[in-house]
Amino acid sequence: MGKLWEHARLIRSKNAGPWELTIDVICDNERDFEAIRASGIMSPESLAQAYRLEPEQVRTFEHRAALALKASFVRPQPAGDITDTDVFGGQFHSPLVELEVVPGEVSA
Repeated sequence: MGKLWEHARLIRSKNAGPWELTIDVICDNERDFEAIRASGIMSPESLAQAYRLEPEQVRTFEHRAALALKASFVRPQPAGDITDTDVFGGQFHSPLVELEVVPGEVSA
């Protein structure tokens, strides 16, 4: 069906405070929104695997009216920490953009 970036109008990550990140996937149409939702890419289990977390550490949200899927989770280190490689959290969406959107499964 295509890669995530081909179905989403916008894929972004950003800080949700100094200790958490949020990832937004926003679509142009209902068809792409449903394809991404059905693929499970934005499920707690899939995101936990991609970011080496436990599924319980990932909160996901769907906003059908905005054609948006969102996830929030704890940053690997606080924003601005000496070991932090992305103080604004703007590159954390990178592991997701090339994932294949396949209904019912997530594949790399």
